[in-house]
Amino acid sequence: MKVLVVGNPANTNALICAKYAAPKIPERNFTAMTRLDHNRAIAQIAMKAGVGIGDVKDVIIWGNHSNTQFPDAKHAKVNKGGKEMDAYSAVNDNAWLQGEFINVRISLKKF
Repeated sequence: MKVLVVGNPANTNALICAKYAAPKIPERNFTAMTRLDHNRAIAQIAMKAGVGIGDVKDVIIWGNHSNTQFPDAKHAKVNKGGKEMDAYSAVNDNAWLQGEFINVRISLKKF
């Protein structure tokens, strides 16, 4: 069984559901609506780094599926040319990661 939690605060609701409401379902089977935002952030980094989405990991979305969320690439890793490196080195555009990358994530919440 897989569980998708949609209502905000989605992350908090998913945690409560996994821990208390359905403890027999493995925690890895729970996800929140922020997964969509997570996938979008991974795709943005992959495109900017010139790699596939499977080559990007450890991107974090702080907050819920709303205009207050914050994408974080600080701990993200990218496999580029067979070598794992931090996202900042792979993208090689700190201004983009600290500006447009964050602003695009937030502006998508308007739709």
